[in-house]
Amino acid sequence: MIWNRVHDDDVAESSLEESSYPPSPLLHRPYIPDELADRPDIHAAFKHAKAEYQADLACRFVFTLDRSSSLSCLSHEQHLLHIREPAKDAVLFAANSIITLSSYLDDEPLNRCCGLWIQQDEKNNAAVVLTSVHLIRAKDPDQWMDEWTGEYHRDAEVIVHLLDDTTAVASLLYLQEHYEFAFYEVVVNKPVQLSTFNDNVHSGQDVFRLGRDESLDLRITHGRVEYMIPVPYERCHYMYFSNNEHILRDDGGPIIDLEGKVVGMVNNQINETFLPSSILHKCFDSWRKLKCIPRPHLGMTFTSIKLLDPIGIERMRRKHNIESGLIVEEVSKESNAEKLGIRKGDIIERFNGEYISSTIELEKMLLDIGNDHFEQAKRLCRNRCSNSNISCHETLPKI
Repeated sequence: MIWNRVHDDDVAESSLEESSYPPSPLLHRPYIPDELADRPDIHAAFKHAKAEYQADLACRFVFTLDRSSSLSCLSHEQHLLHIREPAKDAVLFAANSIITLSSYLDDEPLNRCCGLWIQQDEKNNAAVVLTSVHLIRAKDPDQWMDEWTGEYHRDAEVIVHLLDDTTAVASLLYLQEHYEFAFYEVVVNKPVQLSTFNDNVHSGQDVFRLGRDESLDLRITHGRVEYMIPVPYERCHYMYFSNNEHILRDDGGPIIDLEGKVVGMVNNQINETFLPSSILHKCFDSWRKLKCIPRPHLGMTFTSIKLLDPIGIERMRRKHNIESGLIVEEVSKESNAEKLGIRKGDIIERFNGEYISSTIELEKMLLDIGNDHFEQAKRLCRNRCSNSNISCHETLPKI
Protein backbone atom coordinates (compact mmCIF):
# COMPACT_ATOMS: atom_id res chain seq x y z
CA MET A 1 0.00 0.00 0.00
CA ILE A 2 1.36 3.46 -0.96
CA TRP A 3 0.58 6.23 1.48
CA ASN A 4 1.46 9.86 2.17
CA ARG A 5 2.05 11.53 5.49
CA VAL A 6 1.89 15.28 4.98
CA HIS A 7 3.41 17.76 7.42
CA ASP A 8 3.80 21.53 7.27
CA ASP A 9 7.45 21.33 6.31
CA ASP A 10 7.76 18.14 4.32
CA VAL A 11 5.96 15.56 2.27
CA ALA A 12 6.87 11.88 2.53
CA GLU A 13 5.78 9.09 0.24
CA SER A 14 6.73 5.50 0.94
CA SER A 15 5.36 2.04 1.43
CA LEU A 16 3.88 1.13 4.79
CA GLU A 17 6.65 -1.41 5.41
CA GLU A 18 9.51 0.95 4.50
CA SER A 19 8.22 4.26 5.86
CA SER A 20 10.83 6.40 7.61
CA TYR A 21 7.97 7.93 9.63
CA PRO A 22 6.78 5.52 12.33
CA PRO A 23 3.04 5.68 12.96
CA SER A 24 2.10 8.26 15.57
CA PRO A 25 0.04 7.09 18.56
CA LEU A 26 -3.64 7.42 17.82
CA LEU A 27 -5.43 10.40 19.29
CA HIS A 28 -8.81 9.76 20.89
CA ARG A 29 -11.12 12.64 21.65
CA PRO A 30 -12.14 12.34 25.34
CA TYR A 31 -15.80 12.10 26.24
CA ILE A 32 -17.99 11.36 29.29
CA PRO A 33 -20.26 8.31 29.12
CA ASP A 34 -23.87 9.07 29.98
CA GLU A 35 -23.82 6.83 33.05
CA LEU A 36 -20.92 8.87 34.54
CA ALA A 37 -22.19 12.32 33.63
CA ASP A 38 -23.24 13.16 37.21
CA ARG A 39 -19.86 12.53 38.86
CA PRO A 40 -17.77 15.66 39.64
CA ASP A 41 -14.50 13.70 39.67
CA ILE A 42 -15.22 12.45 36.13
CA HIS A 43 -15.79 16.04 34.94
CA ALA A 44 -12.46 17.09 36.48
CA ALA A 45 -10.68 14.19 34.77
CA PHE A 46 -12.43 15.01 31.48
CA LYS A 47 -11.27 18.64 31.65
CA HIS A 48 -7.68 17.51 32.16
CA ALA A 49 -7.88 14.91 29.37
CA LYS A 50 -9.40 17.43 26.97
CA ALA A 51 -6.56 19.90 27.60
CA GLU A 52 -3.98 17.18 26.92
CA TYR A 53 -5.83 16.14 23.76
CA GLN A 54 -5.90 19.68 22.37
CA ALA A 55 -2.22 20.24 23.18
CA ASP A 56 -1.25 16.97 21.49
CA LEU A 57 -3.45 17.79 18.50
CA ALA A 58 -1.75 21.18 18.09
CA CYS A 59 1.68 19.51 18.09
CA ARG A 60 0.60 17.14 15.35
CA PHE A 61 -0.92 19.81 13.12
CA VAL A 62 -1.36 18.51 9.58
CA PHE A 63 -2.26 21.17 7.03
CA THR A 64 -4.38 18.77 4.98
CA LEU A 65 -6.86 18.79 7.86
CA ASP A 66 -6.93 22.58 8.21
CA ARG A 67 -9.77 23.58 5.92
CA SER A 68 -11.54 26.33 7.81
CA SER A 69 -8.75 28.88 7.14
CA SER A 70 -8.72 28.35 3.36
CA LEU A 71 -12.27 28.94 2.18
CA SER A 72 -13.01 31.02 -0.92
CA CYS A 73 -16.16 32.08 -2.71
CA LEU A 74 -16.07 28.72 -4.51
CA SER A 75 -16.73 26.89 -1.24
CA HIS A 76 -19.49 28.86 0.44
CA GLU A 77 -21.37 31.01 -2.08
CA GLN A 78 -24.46 29.12 -3.19
CA HIS A 79 -25.18 31.36 -6.17
CA LEU A 80 -21.99 29.99 -7.79
CA LEU A 81 -23.12 26.38 -7.53
CA HIS A 82 -23.90 26.15 -11.26
CA ILE A 83 -20.32 27.09 -12.23
CA ARG A 84 -18.43 25.79 -9.20
CA GLU A 85 -16.72 22.80 -10.81
CA PRO A 86 -15.54 24.50 -14.04
CA ALA A 87 -14.50 27.52 -11.98
CA LYS A 88 -12.33 25.37 -9.69
CA ASP A 89 -10.65 23.81 -12.72
CA ALA A 90 -10.13 27.26 -14.23
CA VAL A 91 -8.54 28.66 -11.07
CA LEU A 92 -6.19 25.70 -10.68
CA PHE A 93 -5.24 25.91 -14.37
CA ALA A 94 -4.23 29.56 -14.00
CA ALA A 95 -2.72 29.38 -10.52
CA ASN A 96 0.87 28.38 -11.36
CA SER A 97 1.35 31.43 -13.57
CA ILE A 98 0.49 33.88 -10.75
CA ILE A 99 3.27 35.17 -8.50
CA THR A 100 3.81 38.04 -6.08
CA LEU A 101 6.29 40.92 -6.28
CA SER A 102 7.46 43.28 -3.53
CA SER A 103 9.24 46.59 -4.02
CA TYR A 104 11.62 48.38 -1.68
CA LEU A 105 13.07 51.87 -1.61
CA ASP A 106 16.13 52.41 0.58
CA ASP A 107 15.40 49.05 2.24
CA GLU A 108 11.90 50.23 3.20
CA PRO A 109 8.82 48.42 1.82
CA LEU A 110 7.15 50.37 -0.99
CA ASN A 111 4.35 48.32 -2.56
CA ARG A 112 3.26 44.77 -3.25
CA CYS A 113 1.54 43.50 -6.41
CA CYS A 114 0.73 40.28 -8.21
CA GLY A 115 2.31 39.34 -11.52
CA LEU A 116 1.97 36.93 -14.45
CA TRP A 117 4.62 34.92 -16.25
CA ILE A 118 4.36 35.83 -19.94
CA GLN A 119 7.67 34.76 -21.50
CA GLN A 120 10.60 32.45 -20.78
CA ASP A 121 14.05 32.02 -22.28
CA GLU A 122 15.16 28.63 -20.96
CA LYS A 123 18.52 28.89 -22.72
CA ASN A 124 19.45 31.96 -20.69
CA ASN A 125 17.51 30.95 -17.55
CA ALA A 126 15.38 34.09 -17.72
CA ALA A 127 11.64 34.78 -17.61
CA VAL A 128 9.51 37.91 -17.98
CA VAL A 129 6.80 38.96 -15.52
CA LEU A 130 3.90 41.29 -16.33
CA THR A 131 2.73 43.40 -13.40
CA SER A 132 1.13 46.73 -12.52
CA VAL A 133 3.18 49.93 -12.43
CA HIS A 134 1.64 50.55 -9.01
CA LEU A 135 4.36 48.22 -7.75
CA ILE A 136 6.83 51.12 -7.98
CA ARG A 137 4.47 54.08 -7.91
CA ALA A 138 5.57 56.79 -5.52
CA LYS A 139 2.32 57.87 -3.89
CA ASP A 140 -0.18 56.05 -1.72
CA PRO A 141 -3.26 54.57 -3.46
CA ASP A 142 -5.61 57.25 -2.10
CA GLN A 143 -3.49 59.89 -3.88
CA TRP A 144 -3.52 58.22 -7.32
CA MET A 145 -7.11 58.87 -8.19
CA ASP A 146 -6.94 62.42 -9.54
CA GLU A 147 -3.83 61.86 -11.67
CA TRP A 148 -3.38 60.52 -15.19
CA THR A 149 0.30 59.92 -14.65
CA GLY A 150 2.47 59.51 -11.62
CA GLU A 151 5.99 59.40 -10.32
CA TYR A 152 7.64 55.99 -10.46
CA HIS A 153 10.67 54.69 -8.61
CA ARG A 154 12.27 52.91 -11.55
CA ASP A 155 15.35 52.14 -9.48
CA ALA A 156 13.38 50.49 -6.67
CA GLU A 157 14.53 47.03 -5.64
CA VAL A 158 11.95 44.43 -6.71
CA ILE A 159 11.78 40.92 -5.29
CA VAL A 160 9.75 38.10 -6.84
CA HIS A 161 8.22 35.59 -4.43
CA LEU A 162 8.29 32.24 -6.22
CA LEU A 163 5.79 29.50 -5.49
CA ASP A 164 8.43 27.21 -3.94
CA ASP A 165 8.93 29.81 -1.17
CA THR A 166 12.19 31.09 -2.65
CA THR A 167 12.79 34.62 -3.91
CA ALA A 168 14.60 36.19 -6.84
CA VAL A 169 15.65 39.72 -7.77
CA ALA A 170 13.77 41.26 -10.72
CA SER A 171 15.12 43.83 -13.19
CA LEU A 172 12.89 46.42 -14.88
CA LEU A 173 12.74 45.88 -18.64
CA TYR A 174 10.00 48.29 -19.68
CA LEU A 175 7.40 50.56 -18.07
CA GLN A 176 4.27 51.71 -19.94
CA GLU A 177 2.65 54.63 -18.15
CA HIS A 178 -0.43 55.00 -20.36
CA TYR A 179 -1.50 51.38 -19.89
CA GLU A 180 -0.02 51.22 -16.38
CA PHE A 181 1.94 48.00 -16.60
CA ALA A 182 5.59 46.97 -16.43
CA PHE A 183 7.76 44.07 -17.58
CA TYR A 184 10.37 42.63 -15.22
CA GLU A 185 13.04 40.05 -16.01
CA VAL A 186 13.81 37.33 -13.47
CA VAL A 187 16.55 34.70 -13.41
CA VAL A 188 14.90 31.29 -12.98
CA ASN A 189 16.54 27.88 -13.19
CA LYS A 190 13.46 25.82 -13.95
CA PRO A 191 10.44 26.08 -16.25
CA VAL A 192 7.61 28.42 -15.31
CA GLN A 193 3.99 28.20 -16.39
CA LEU A 194 3.13 30.97 -18.83
CA SER A 195 -0.29 32.60 -18.73
CA THR A 196 -2.82 31.77 -21.43
CA PHE A 197 -4.80 34.75 -22.74
CA ASN A 198 -8.25 35.14 -24.29
CA ASP A 199 -9.07 38.37 -26.15
CA ASN A 200 -12.83 37.72 -26.19
CA VAL A 201 -14.72 39.11 -23.22
CA HIS A 202 -18.28 40.42 -22.99
CA SER A 203 -20.43 42.38 -20.57
CA GLY A 204 -22.04 40.26 -17.87
CA GLN A 205 -19.55 37.41 -18.27
CA ASP A 206 -18.67 35.38 -15.15
CA VAL A 207 -15.01 35.94 -14.30
CA PHE A 208 -12.69 35.55 -11.33
CA ARG A 209 -10.06 37.92 -10.01
CA LEU A 210 -7.04 36.04 -8.68
CA GLY A 211 -4.25 37.13 -6.39
CA ARG A 212 -2.03 35.86 -3.59
CA ASP A 213 -1.77 36.84 0.05
CA GLU A 214 1.44 37.20 2.04
CA SER A 215 1.51 33.43 2.60
CA LEU A 216 1.24 32.94 -1.19
CA ASP A 217 -2.20 31.38 -0.77
CA LEU A 218 -4.62 32.17 -3.57
CA ARG A 219 -7.25 34.87 -3.25
CA ILE A 220 -10.30 34.17 -5.39
CA THR A 221 -13.02 36.73 -6.02
CA HIS A 222 -16.02 36.21 -8.28
CA GLY A 223 -17.40 39.03 -10.39
CA ARG A 224 -18.83 39.94 -13.76
CA VAL A 225 -17.43 41.99 -16.60
CA GLU A 226 -19.04 45.40 -16.93
CA TYR A 227 -18.73 48.21 -19.44
CA MET A 228 -19.09 51.64 -17.85
CA ILE A 229 -18.56 55.29 -18.68
CA PRO A 230 -15.25 56.15 -16.96
CA VAL A 231 -15.05 58.95 -14.44
CA PRO A 232 -12.62 61.80 -15.28
CA TYR A 233 -9.55 60.24 -13.61
CA GLU A 234 -10.00 56.83 -15.29
CA ARG A 235 -8.67 55.71 -18.66
CA CYS A 236 -11.11 55.36 -21.55
CA HIS A 237 -9.88 51.83 -22.29
CA TYR A 238 -10.71 50.46 -18.84
CA MET A 239 -13.11 47.58 -18.35
CA TYR A 240 -14.70 46.90 -14.98
CA PHE A 241 -14.82 43.97 -12.59
CA SER A 242 -18.22 44.19 -10.93
CA ASN A 243 -18.61 42.47 -7.56
CA ASN A 244 -19.83 43.08 -4.02
CA GLU A 245 -16.42 42.89 -2.31
CA HIS A 246 -14.56 46.18 -2.28
CA ILE A 247 -11.23 45.07 -0.86
CA LEU A 248 -8.01 46.76 -1.96
CA ARG A 249 -5.86 43.93 -3.27
CA ASP A 250 -4.67 41.89 -6.25
CA ASP A 251 -3.31 44.77 -8.36
CA GLY A 252 -1.39 43.21 -11.26
CA GLY A 253 -3.29 39.94 -10.91
CA PRO A 254 -5.38 38.32 -13.64
CA ILE A 255 -9.07 38.35 -14.43
CA ILE A 256 -9.77 34.84 -15.75
CA ASP A 257 -12.69 33.22 -17.56
CA LEU A 258 -14.20 29.81 -16.87
CA GLU A 259 -11.46 28.15 -18.92
CA GLY A 260 -8.69 29.64 -16.81
CA LYS A 261 -7.59 32.02 -19.56
CA VAL A 262 -6.63 35.59 -18.74
CA VAL A 263 -9.11 38.14 -20.13
CA GLY A 264 -7.47 41.10 -18.41
CA MET A 265 -5.03 42.37 -15.80
CA VAL A 266 -6.15 44.27 -12.70
CA ASN A 267 -4.59 47.70 -13.06
CA ASN A 268 -6.44 49.94 -10.63
CA GLN A 269 -7.87 47.87 -7.83
CA ILE A 270 -9.37 50.88 -6.05
CA ASN A 271 -12.05 51.20 -8.72
CA GLU A 272 -12.19 47.53 -9.80
CA THR A 273 -10.85 48.24 -13.29
CA PHE A 274 -8.78 46.02 -15.55
CA LEU A 275 -6.90 46.25 -18.83
CA PRO A 276 -8.42 43.80 -21.36
CA SER A 277 -6.26 41.12 -22.95
CA SER A 278 -7.05 42.37 -26.46
CA ILE A 279 -4.99 45.49 -25.67
CA LEU A 280 -2.35 43.54 -23.74
CA HIS A 281 -1.79 41.30 -26.77
CA LYS A 282 -1.18 44.30 -29.03
CA CYS A 283 1.27 45.68 -26.47
CA PHE A 284 3.11 42.35 -26.17
CA ASP A 285 3.51 42.13 -29.94
CA SER A 286 4.87 45.69 -30.15
CA TRP A 287 7.32 45.19 -27.33
CA ARG A 288 8.63 41.89 -28.66
CA LYS A 289 9.12 43.36 -32.12
CA LEU A 290 10.17 46.94 -31.35
CA LYS A 291 11.24 46.82 -27.67
CA CYS A 292 8.80 49.67 -27.09
CA ILE A 293 5.06 50.33 -27.38
CA PRO A 294 4.48 53.38 -29.61
CA ARG A 295 1.01 54.92 -29.38
CA PRO A 296 -0.16 58.19 -31.00
CA HIS A 297 -1.64 60.85 -28.74
CA LEU A 298 -4.95 62.18 -30.06
CA GLY A 299 -5.50 64.91 -27.50
CA MET A 300 -9.09 63.80 -26.87
CA THR A 301 -11.12 61.69 -24.47
CA PHE A 302 -14.28 59.85 -25.45
CA THR A 303 -17.44 58.12 -24.30
CA SER A 304 -18.94 55.34 -26.39
CA ILE A 305 -22.54 55.94 -27.49
CA LYS A 306 -23.39 52.31 -26.78
CA LEU A 307 -22.70 52.89 -23.07
CA LEU A 308 -25.49 55.48 -22.84
CA ASP A 309 -28.96 54.69 -21.55
CA PRO A 310 -31.17 53.25 -24.34
CA ILE A 311 -33.50 56.27 -24.03
CA GLY A 312 -30.63 58.57 -24.99
CA ILE A 313 -29.44 56.27 -27.78
CA GLU A 314 -32.95 56.08 -29.26
CA ARG A 315 -33.37 59.86 -29.09
CA MET A 316 -30.04 60.36 -30.87
CA ARG A 317 -31.03 57.85 -33.55
CA ARG A 318 -34.51 59.35 -33.97
CA LYS A 319 -33.46 62.99 -34.15
CA HIS A 320 -29.98 62.80 -35.68
CA ASN A 321 -29.82 59.37 -37.35
CA ILE A 322 -26.79 58.46 -35.19
CA GLU A 323 -26.64 55.31 -33.09
CA SER A 324 -22.95 54.39 -32.96
CA GLY A 325 -19.62 56.14 -32.49
CA LEU A 326 -17.61 58.01 -29.85
CA ILE A 327 -18.69 61.25 -28.18
CA VAL A 328 -15.81 63.69 -27.65
CA GLU A 329 -15.65 64.56 -23.94
CA GLU A 330 -12.49 66.67 -23.83
CA VAL A 331 -10.11 68.23 -26.37
CA SER A 332 -6.57 69.14 -25.32
CA LYS A 333 -5.54 72.74 -25.84
CA GLU A 334 -3.40 73.31 -28.96
CA SER A 335 -3.72 69.65 -29.96
CA ASN A 336 -4.06 68.59 -33.59
CA ALA A 337 -7.69 67.74 -32.83
CA GLU A 338 -8.37 71.32 -31.70
CA LYS A 339 -6.62 72.69 -34.79
CA LEU A 340 -8.85 70.50 -36.97
CA GLY A 341 -11.91 72.07 -35.37
CA ILE A 342 -13.01 69.12 -33.23
CA ARG A 343 -14.91 70.27 -30.15
CA LYS A 344 -16.44 68.78 -27.04
CA GLY A 345 -19.74 67.06 -27.87
CA ASP A 346 -18.74 66.12 -31.44
CA ILE A 347 -19.20 62.50 -32.50
CA ILE A 348 -16.47 60.44 -34.15
CA GLU A 349 -18.12 57.77 -36.31
CA ARG A 350 -15.08 56.61 -38.27
CA PHE A 351 -11.37 56.55 -37.62
CA ASN A 352 -8.95 56.13 -40.53
CA GLY A 353 -11.93 55.18 -42.65
CA GLU A 354 -13.16 52.43 -40.29
CA TYR A 355 -16.38 52.60 -38.28
CA ILE A 356 -15.70 52.63 -34.56
CA SER A 357 -18.05 52.04 -31.64
CA SER A 358 -15.90 51.59 -28.51
CA THR A 359 -12.78 53.00 -26.91
CA ILE A 360 -11.30 49.48 -26.81
CA GLU A 361 -11.49 49.38 -30.62
CA LEU A 362 -9.90 52.83 -30.74
CA GLU A 363 -6.98 51.76 -28.54
CA LYS A 364 -6.25 48.76 -30.76
CA MET A 365 -6.33 51.01 -33.84
CA LEU A 366 -3.94 53.47 -32.20
CA LEU A 367 -1.51 50.68 -31.34
CA ASP A 368 -1.60 49.44 -34.95
CA ILE A 369 -0.94 52.98 -36.20
CA GLY A 370 1.91 53.38 -33.73
CA ASN A 371 3.52 50.17 -34.95
CA ASP A 372 3.15 51.12 -38.62
CA HIS A 373 4.56 54.63 -38.19
CA PHE A 374 7.40 53.40 -36.00
CA GLU A 375 8.38 50.83 -38.63
CA GLN A 376 8.16 53.51 -41.36
CA ALA A 377 10.34 55.84 -39.29
CA LYS A 378 12.93 53.09 -38.82
CA ARG A 379 13.01 52.31 -42.55
CA LEU A 380 13.28 56.01 -43.40
CA CYS A 381 16.06 56.39 -40.87
CA ARG A 382 17.98 53.43 -42.30
CA ASN A 383 17.59 54.73 -45.86
CA ARG A 384 18.82 58.19 -44.92
CA CYS A 385 21.69 56.84 -42.90
CA SER A 386 22.78 54.57 -45.75
CA ASN A 387 23.03 57.62 -48.04
CA SER A 388 24.91 59.86 -45.64
CA ASN A 389 27.19 59.87 -42.66
CA ILE A 390 24.60 61.60 -40.45
CA SER A 391 23.28 59.65 -37.47
CA CYS A 392 19.47 59.57 -37.14
CA HIS A 393 17.17 59.59 -34.12
CA GLU A 394 14.06 57.41 -34.41
CA THR A 395 10.86 59.36 -33.80
CA LEU A 396 7.17 58.60 -33.99
CA PRO A 397 5.14 61.08 -36.07
CA LYS A 398 2.47 62.97 -34.14
CA ILE A 399 -1.12 62.20 -35.08
